[in-house]
Amino acid sequence: MSLPFPIPVIETDRLVLRGPRESDLPAMIAFGQSDRTRFIGGRQDSFGTWRIFLAGIGHWALRGYGMWSVDTRGGAFVGRVGVINHIGWPEPELGWHLYEGHEGKGYAYEAALAVRDHMQGKLGMGPLITMIDAENLRSLSLVRRLGATLERVLEEGGRLIHIYRHPVEEDGGMEAYA
Repeated sequence: MSLPFPIPVIETDRLVLRGPRESDLPAMIAFGQSDRTRFIGGRQDSFGTWRIFLAGIGHWALRGYGMWSVDTRGGAFVGRVGVINHIGWPEPELGWHLYEGHEGKGYAYEAALAVRDHMQGKLGMGPLITMIDAENLRSLSLVRRLGATLERVLEEGGRLIHIYRHPVEEDGGMEAYA
């Protein structure tokens, strides 16, 4: 699949962040049909996941940024990390989700740092937010590890959503240490 617009590739020591490919769909469908989606809108059937996949490509086309597919250097597709700004959202959000069997290895942390650095350093985007359901303990731990600070809490659909503000890296981020 070739897209008519470029999606930059971001590389870290262990990961390659790239644009979406149709071959990503089986893993995305498995994720979409799992309970792991409870904090990001709930389960999707395969057609719902297809719509999410297409919306992600549309987000890249419209906004010039979006969710990257995250591969290990060995080629395993482990999840998605990126920045999205849906209609009605307060501002762009740095978000992530890893697929089953790939948590606890630091992939989300490494990819989120790389994306944040890219968005701020290459695109000049200001401090990003991350919105996390109050019950999503793993993401709350990760966002704090990323150095973000709790800015406010709001209620949405009967659930408490924590909005964290990420720092702006003054030192060039990860690239300064490469």
